[in-house]
Amino acid sequence: MSDPKHQKILLVDDESDIREFISYNLSKEGYNVSTATNGKEAIQKAVDLKPHLIILDVMMPEMDGIETCSQLREIQELNSTIIAFLTARGEDYSQIAGFEAGGDDYITKPIKPKVLISRVKALLKRYKGIQETKNEGSTNTIEIAGLIIDKEKYVVLKGEEELILPRKEFELLALLASKKNKVFTRDEIYTSVWGDNIIVGDRTIDVHIRKLREKIGNDLIKTIKGVGYKFVD
Repeated sequence: MSDPKHQKILLVDDESDIREFISYNLSKEGYNVSTATNGKEAIQKAVDLKPHLIILDVMMPEMDGIETCSQLREIQELNSTIIAFLTARGEDYSQIAGFEAGGDDYITKPIKPKVLISRVKALLKRYKGIQETKNEGSTNTIEIAGLIIDKEKYVVLKGEEELILPRKEFELLALLASKKNKVFTRDEIYTSVWGDNIIVGDRTIDVHIRKLREKIGNDLIKTIKGVGYKFVD
């Protein structure tokens, strides 16, 4: 993964000048860049290419970036793929909506080439981290409170029911369940699930916790007021 030639990026934007600008600068760095002009084309290409990173414009005709991301996250073989939203300054874009859809980060345009390359490098390091976590062997499965959390397949079994969670929800659950009764502070959760380079508001984590409780039960995740959250059995 250290050689850019082996790192595949799918760029999705309906504006040709944006595609040309970003493609040129990433290709110049040696990355293997493919493009799509809309969400439907992006989904098909992503299935075929299995890119390490998808840079996805939010405002597109027919299917916007949020819906495209949601559909991409339903494709199990793309669970490891990093998705970064591409947004224009002043655009009516909700970070929370993007993160709920399964996005990992966002990039604001216009963006300077050096900043773009720096962001892409950081995102691809996170892809490598996800792969390393998947290959940890015995730590791939957590069994707790009637749940089986498969970190390799990104699947949660709740009795006979199979839950397919958006990746951020899954990573949040896996983190909390990894150490029963340990209180994870908000900072620890942000760093582990979203990464140091992403700024998200307090409401983002609260929304993810609420959605998890709806799916696994309200009693398993306890709020420690003013500190964070813990998983209880």
